[in-house]
Amino acid sequence: MIDLASLQPGDELPSQTFGPVTRTVLALYAGGSGDHNPIHIDSDFAKAHGHDDVFAHGMLTGAYVSRYLRSFCTQDQIKSWSLRFMAMTPANASVHCTGRVASRDVDEIVLTVETHIDDGAQTVAAQARIALD
Repeated sequence: MIDLASLQPGDELPSQTFGPVTRTVLALYAGGSGDHNPIHIDSDFAKAHGHDDVFAHGMLTGAYVSRYLRSFCTQDQIKSWSLRFMAMTPANASVHCTGRVASRDVDEIVLTVETHIDDGAQTVAAQARIALD
């Protein structure tokens, strides 16, 4: 784990890649989350609704952000986090997470996190407040 207490505003965190988001991953996520929306698992349905193919559940991408944060801190250090969906993550794309220190004070650090897919499109903008132990 990185020593978060040594980081300063502007410092970049190591990147991490998840995926690719295969159809198997989408089916497993649908089963685990209970979200069986056919737009995420049925190509014909997705195409009939104007998409090139199925795409990842937004909260699957959110789960990758959570895993990324957990690679730098323990779960109980995460005071809060939020995310905004910017674009869809298509099937078979990989999710690349990057982070930067936005600010810090004596007892917490604020991280900004972005996810991008293989073509460079940003899919999520997130922020997390992490307690420094």
